Amino acid sequence: MAAEQEQGFVVRDRRGGSGTDHPSTTSPAASGIQPHEQATPADPHQGSGIPVTFSSFVISLGSSSLMLMGEQLDPQQPPMPPNLPQAKDIIDLLSVLEEKTKGNLTTEEQAVLRDMLYALRMKYVSLAAK
Repeated sequence: MAAEQEQGFVVRDRRGGSGTDHPSTTSPAASGIQPHEQATPADPHQGSGIPVTFSSFVISLGSSSLMLMGEQLDPQQPPMPPNLPQAKDIIDLLSVLEEKTKGNLTTEEQAVLRDMLYALRMKYVSLAAK
């Protein structure tokens, strides 16, 4: 059997100073990083400036439900045909989140979730009645 070689990686120090990045290739063992730490993916929203919060998650789910109910959130895109069963699934998911997070949310998070659920339920009921 052939001996396994350790593959190196590039470390760039961007902590200020001269503003130049000096890459250095090193092995995982030399750096003290364990193999399971190397596999950790970078945060995809790290540079986007969009904070991932409970409220933004609720708003994202609510927007998806609205689109499934035929709302045109982006005027440059064609409207989607309504899909009420999938919209109801998202509303039910938000209802489960409301129940399971009771007492663990800030006042703002509670308000966002409550208001989103109210708006989605009212729109769903009006569409389902047609």
